[in-house]
Amino acid sequence: QVQLVESGGGLVQAGGSLRLACAASGRTVSSSAMGWFRQAPGKERQFVAAINWSGGVTRYADSVTGRFTVSRDNAKNTVYLQMNILKPEDTAIYYCAARAPGSGVYTVLTYYDYWGQGTQVTVSS
Repeated sequence: QVQLVESGGGLVQAGGSLRLACAASGRTVSSSAMGWFRQAPGKERQFVAAINWSGGVTRYADSVTGRFTVSRDNAKNTVYLQMNILKPEDTAIYYCAARAPGSGVYTVLTYYDYWGQGTQVTVSS
C-alpha cells in the first residue's frame, strides 16, 4: 500500500514557475516508478512526466519537454515536478501516481496502481 499527497500548486502568470511535490508514505521503496498526470476541465487525464526509482530514467509528454523536469529524493520519499515557462494550457489538476513493484518507467495511466488526490495549477494570461 502506498499513499501519495501532492502539494505546491497555485495560481501563476504565464511564463512563471511552480514546483510540485509528491510525498509518499507506506511501502514506497517497493514502487518501481512514479508518474505525473494532469486533467484539465472537460478533458481526459493525460500523461505529463514519469521517473523510475532505480535508474533515474525519465519520460515527458511532448507538450512539456524542455519546460518541465521530474526528479526524486528517495531519502525524503518525495518526487518533484519543476514546471517552468508555464502556459495557460498547463492549467489542470496535477496528480501523482505510483506503480506497484516491477521494472521500467511508464507513460500510460492504466499502468499505475496508486494515486494522490491532486493539486490545482492555474496559469493566467
